[in-house]
Amino acid sequence: MKTIDFSHLSSSDISYIDSLYDQYQQNPEEAEDSWKHFFLGFEFGANKSNGVDGDFDESAIRKEFNVFRLIQSFRSRGHLLSDTNPIRERKNRDARISLKDYDLEESDIDKTFLCGDFVGLGPATLGAIMKRMKALYCGKIGIEYMHSNDTDMRRWIRNKFESSFLEKKYSVDKKKRILHKLNESNVFENFLQTKYTGQKRFSLEGGESTIPAIDAIINKGAELGSKEFVIGMAHRGRLNVLANTLGKTYEYIFSEFEGNSIEQTTQNGDGDVKYHMGYTSVQQTPEGSEVFLKLLPNPSHLEAVAAVANGYVRAQIDIAYKGDESKMVPIIIHGDAAVAGQGLVYECLQMSELDGYRSGGTIHFIINNQIGFTTDFVDARSSNYCTSVAKMLDIPIIHVNGDSPEDVVYACEFAIEFRQKFKKDVFVDMVCYRKHGHNEGDEPKYTQPHLYGLIAKQKNPRELYMEELALKGDLDKSLAKEMQNEFKSLLSDRFNNVKQKELPKRKKGPHTEWMNLRFSTPEDFVKSPKTGVKKEILEKVLTAVSTVPEGFKTLRKAKKILDERVKKFDSDTVDWALGEMLAYGSILLDNNNIRFTGQDVIRGTFSHRHAKVFDENTNTAYCGLDNIQKDQGRMHIYNSFLSEYAVLGFEYGYSQASPSSLNIWEAQFGDFSNGAQIIIDQFICAAESKWRRMSDLVLLLPHGYEGAGPEHSSCKPERYLQLCAEYNMVVCNITSPSNLFHAFRRQQCWEFRKPLIVFTPKSLLRSPECVSKVSEFTSGSFQELIDDSWVKASAVKKVLFCSGKIFYDLRKYQQENKRKDVAIVRLEQLYPLPVEQIEAITKKYKSAKQVWVQEEPLNMGAWTFLLRWRDHFSDFDCVSRKASASPATGYAAVHLKEQAQLVEKAFNK
Repeated sequence: MKTIDFSHLSSSDISYIDSLYDQYQQNPEEAEDSWKHFFLGFEFGANKSNGVDGDFDESAIRKEFNVFRLIQSFRSRGHLLSDTNPIRERKNRDARISLKDYDLEESDIDKTFLCGDFVGLGPATLGAIMKRMKALYCGKIGIEYMHSNDTDMRRWIRNKFESSFLEKKYSVDKKKRILHKLNESNVFENFLQTKYTGQKRFSLEGGESTIPAIDAIINKGAELGSKEFVIGMAHRGRLNVLANTLGKTYEYIFSEFEGNSIEQTTQNGDGDVKYHMGYTSVQQTPEGSEVFLKLLPNPSHLEAVAAVANGYVRAQIDIAYKGDESKMVPIIIHGDAAVAGQGLVYECLQMSELDGYRSGGTIHFIINNQIGFTTDFVDARSSNYCTSVAKMLDIPIIHVNGDSPEDVVYACEFAIEFRQKFKKDVFVDMVCYRKHGHNEGDEPKYTQPHLYGLIAKQKNPRELYMEELALKGDLDKSLAKEMQNEFKSLLSDRFNNVKQKELPKRKKGPHTEWMNLRFSTPEDFVKSPKTGVKKEILEKVLTAVSTVPEGFKTLRKAKKILDERVKKFDSDTVDWALGEMLAYGSILLDNNNIRFTGQDVIRGTFSHRHAKVFDENTNTAYCGLDNIQKDQGRMHIYNSFLSEYAVLGFEYGYSQASPSSLNIWEAQFGDFSNGAQIIIDQFICAAESKWRRMSDLVLLLPHGYEGAGPEHSSCKPERYLQLCAEYNMVVCNITSPSNLFHAFRRQQCWEFRKPLIVFTPKSLLRSPECVSKVSEFTSGSFQELIDDSWVKASAVKKVLFCSGKIFYDLRKYQQENKRKDVAIVRLEQLYPLPVEQIEAITKKYKSAKQVWVQEEPLNMGAWTFLLRWRDHFSDFDCVSRKASASPATGYAAVHLKEQAQLVEKAFNK
């Protein structure tokens, strides 16, 4: 067969084409149709014009390939010329898509090129090819996908987009639905503006196409098999989405403005502003499918809810849908300033395809109103687009003009089809504008007078679409006006109903996954429930975590660790690591799942846990906890990527959908947990009070002063304790393996759920002093306070109250110096504070001096927290390190000196 010589062409594209031609020559039938036609055309043309032995016209070949490169440039950079901005003229982004960029001339416009095959035209003139490519890639939609290294994905996107975008034909009914959704969106905002002038609502005006957009994702998703959609979004347009997507009644929303909503009148918790609240509903699509919709509550901290939403979806996929990612779809609605500015977006994208964190792909919808509060987009990012961060994942990004509702709907339907096929994230960047200021009381013209002059002249998307439909003859203007008036009338009726009287409202309890649980009362924390288990259960767990399957080649050191577990149990000295294993195993045998993530948690930062062992030949992992018996809960343990913020947000979200599971996140060192401070402050400690949302999430925070310096000593316990109020969470500083065992089991035994913060040890993990007897696991319950059994009360002149590792330093001094006049009392639970037990201790040692001892500086640790209970601690002295800006010294010798002085002072001051 005659070959085509590409040697005279120096473009990298030609190397690619050359390789394709080689493959075509070897097996023509396996070539892609467009390439097959292309090569056939060249060979036919060459043979016809020059005879079998003739040469190709190199000039024609060069032109042909220049046309091919031009086509590729439209696919790669056509979005830079797209008409996606409804307000501003597009900036010149040097798209380099012109005839001269590819050595083509105006005289070539009427010439026919075989490259037309590549764009579905067959052999076509350059003019026809250019016209089609401009219509495809430079219209109201601009699509980025050529950056992807996934050939199959690129091909699917190209074929889908180029075969459907220009040919899309929506039925009159579908167009009416789009207009109806625009009516709801626009008229609802106008109504609120009229009735509640000046009140904050963070209007969607200018971005009204958001409502038909989300409607399209849900309807198309349901058509493709999705059952549930979980939405995370900020405040912009939230009330509109609540009303017109999730079906929260207009009366209910009006009652929130009026101040007589059920949350405000019953005052369960502190509540939150109306544009932070969540909602759950069941809606029916136009095709008759029932879909479950959930809008998660969120704080004003932008993007924080994105990680939470993905965690929630993953839990439902794991538990309700047995791993079927097509059934659940997370939708995150971003603002352009936030998606460009908040690092959490990058973290969430980075985790999106990891085994431990994938949720089947998120639909990212950006309400790109080109401004962040008062900051113009030119000051808000360095990249061309707010979505540029998404390119790290090789996923498509669709930019669309928010004033073109049908194109917005097309982009969203395309996005959900992509998601369902590839189970990857996808971005839809809807470029629009913000009609008012950041809120309705804000004046935007102070900082953007020119922009807001343009906005004042702009017709809203509903008006523009109504005119478009009338012009095409799809809908009579009078009918569109009638639709608008009917909706206005409906809103007025609902509004008058609320104004006349407070509507009776059914109070909703926890969502279905929480139906068997209740909210806690103060009495629940007076005494912990019994949490011991039979010895046979412990032995069954021990066998599972100390053996591996036959033929599994375990590293010698790892095998020794497994064998040591049996020896410790048999010698009645259960250490911290084995105590953990026994707790997890017993919970799994109760048929409850465990999800445990964090940096290096499988082995443990300090190499104590070894929840999985690895075959030294194949690196295959084996988890004994997941193989105790057939009928048990599942152990989902994953090493996280190097993030605190997104990972903890994800785990919090997971806990929201899995109240029967034990959900744990461990910090590599407790010091690093403040990388997730927003999740701790806004969700973990406050969600029950703000949104009536419980969580059982456990935080394990390695803490203790051991000379490792200011970044590896303190998890900042004072911060967690400062957040404690209204029984919002449980904070423990545990000193024995058996008490940790009971703390974990108590999480599952309670009839309610609370976050549990545990300050965990480091050096104690291998201390022969920090052990428990087997009998301490088979009976009893969690001990909030542990008295000193080594002394007699009548001989005690001083009581040292402490919490955590410092106990072992104090006890060593006490016993070495035979100080039976000093009792050491451990406070294992700092919140809720076991006040009655503390009172009992102070009465028992009523004539003794009372001292609080902590290894943290005076301005840190638990001391300032304990002073909130002045009736009990006002007579206490405090022994600690001096107040300090830094948590700990960076010098090991200084640490040892400080620690010795602290202990000495506690006994002899």
